[in-house]
Amino acid sequence: MKKIKIAAIQMDANPAPTPERIQRAERLVGQAVSAGVDLVVLPELFNTGYGYTAENYNRAEPIDGPTTTWLKEAASKYQIHLAGSLMLLDEQEIYNALLLFAPDGRMWRYDKTYPWGWERAYFRGRKGITIAETDLGDLGLMICWDVAHPHLWRQYAGRVNLMVISSCPPDVTNPTFVFQNGDRVTFDDFGRVGKLLKNSGRLLFGDMVNQQTAWLGAPAVQTVGSGHIRTKIPNSLLSLITYLPVAPKLIKYLPQVRSVQLECDFIQGCKIVDHTGKVQTELEQSQGETITISEVTIPDAKTKPEKPQPKSLLPKISYLSSDILLPLLMLPIYRRGVRRIFAGD
Repeated sequence: MKKIKIAAIQMDANPAPTPERIQRAERLVGQAVSAGVDLVVLPELFNTGYGYTAENYNRAEPIDGPTTTWLKEAASKYQIHLAGSLMLLDEQEIYNALLLFAPDGRMWRYDKTYPWGWERAYFRGRKGITIAETDLGDLGLMICWDVAHPHLWRQYAGRVNLMVISSCPPDVTNPTFVFQNGDRVTFDDFGRVGKLLKNSGRLLFGDMVNQQTAWLGAPAVQTVGSGHIRTKIPNSLLSLITYLPVAPKLIKYLPQVRSVQLECDFIQGCKIVDHTGKVQTELEQSQGETITISEVTIPDAKTKPEKPQPKSLLPKISYLSSDILLPLLMLPIYRRGVRRIFAGD
């Protein structure tokens, strides 16, 4: 067995210019390095921040762009393994890619399999897991909403020493929809479906990740963003219409729906979990932009789980909405946005 020291970084998720966000990431990475860490994990979209905006298309970078260059150089400079996710422009498509760099420049890439709901307006998914065969051990990679899918965890079973999860989940299961006239609508106004969905995001990035980690028998590091966002909703008209069958009183907001905005906090979950599912260290959202560090034990041999895999803790409607209905509505928006990039608009 060997021990490795891991730093999970929590960054404020509000969008900001990439040079500014990289500078903030560099400061946090430097703090982690001073504590003698081996692996540093940044949150999802650490270089842009999180929001549903057309600016996302222009902020996607090629593989030789400034963010990837910085990740590679920082891993070499500090002699660490460094991971972070960004919107990656690749062969006229945009992916949410988690890149992991070794100190010697080796790179591993994992593309988010399941863009959540409205995210599908800004990047596409790509199937396939990534196991990074590093000097620290064999590391399995995942991004945010992917952790809600037990079949992805199964694909790593018996094959990894550690799971690396880069996330930035807005708490869309505790949203406030703000309309032009000042009205504020929450899931409490969505009837039975709203009650089913409410707080399920906190359950996912809390207990469910811990349970799947324990079943896998390998430790995990998970990062998240922090703060409070207010953002527009892509294709807001059709998004609201999909909720009308379960919340018919929302029909009165149809005339205002094109100006509706979503307000929410981000979900707690910047943590390091041992192979038994016990949380070794975890940040509170109130702590803001900071780091947490823990040492984990990496077993010499990888063992396959012996117990049945825990089932998802989420209601089925979460998957219907997040994996099917909303992504279908977002696909035309994504196609238009990508065409604008290559048309030079």
